[in-house]
Amino acid sequence: MATLREIRRRIKSVENIKQITKSMEMVAAARLHKAALKAEQTGLFSRKMEEVLNHVLESSEQLTHPFFEKRKDDNIGLLIVGADRGLSGSYNSNLFAAIDRFLEKYDKEKVKLYIFGKKALEHYERRKWNIPLTQLDWGGKTTFKDIKKISDLLFTSFLSYEFNELWMASTRYISIFNRKVVIEKFLPLKKSPREKDKQSVDFVFEPRVEELLQELITRFYLAKIQAALDESYAAELAARVVSMGSATKNAEDMIHKLTLIRNKVRQASITKEMLEISASVEGMSGR
Repeated sequence: MATLREIRRRIKSVENIKQITKSMEMVAAARLHKAALKAEQTGLFSRKMEEVLNHVLESSEQLTHPFFEKRKDDNIGLLIVGADRGLSGSYNSNLFAAIDRFLEKYDKEKVKLYIFGKKALEHYERRKWNIPLTQLDWGGKTTFKDIKKISDLLFTSFLSYEFNELWMASTRYISIFNRKVVIEKFLPLKKSPREKDKQSVDFVFEPRVEELLQELITRFYLAKIQAALDESYAAELAARVVSMGSATKNAEDMIHKLTLIRNKVRQASITKEMLEISASVEGMSGR
């Protein structure tokens, strides 16, 4: 059995760990409130941009754009929104598991990965995937300029036939305890079918509709990437709050168990000392 000093040392060590996990939980919770609000706002903006784009497309079925070109799905690009840090429970492992299942049906030589996050980069570098672009240390700090640079590269790669389809893998934030990995097709664009009995809207386009369409598509994709980044960051923080909360609870349970053991050891030590004293007294009395 461990000595009293060893048990006290272990209790002190677990208490230090508890302070760290509790601090991390509180920091993540404070950041989550702001991140969740931003994710809600950018998500709403992205959906509104999609509505506007669909309205314009419905106004003229003759509109064309290279992003509507259907191609064979034999080679793809995959934009992965991962995390830079761990200590977030199953956040990273759930994302990687979903992506790995998705990639099973593709030839590894015909897949390009465009990665946000150090953890995702480490995971797919070890597995020797082709990774033309990475963006590290991005959590909650991406700017319009950053996203524009990445989207321009993706658009150029698609138009130059470096891949025929572009997909995006991210984590959707639903609530602090509810998150969902989403893998959705990004390119080529698919025209939404016009809803039956839906009242049509007549537009007057200034300047030419083709120029407006180009700008709308660009803005739509920028908004979509930003929304995915914001939701994924909120989901990561939520996972960290839950994970650190669980770690703090486990530390408290461990401290309680060690305290009981310490009390038993101390009681046993006191009992032993009393028996030794009693034996000494009896020995002296018998002389």
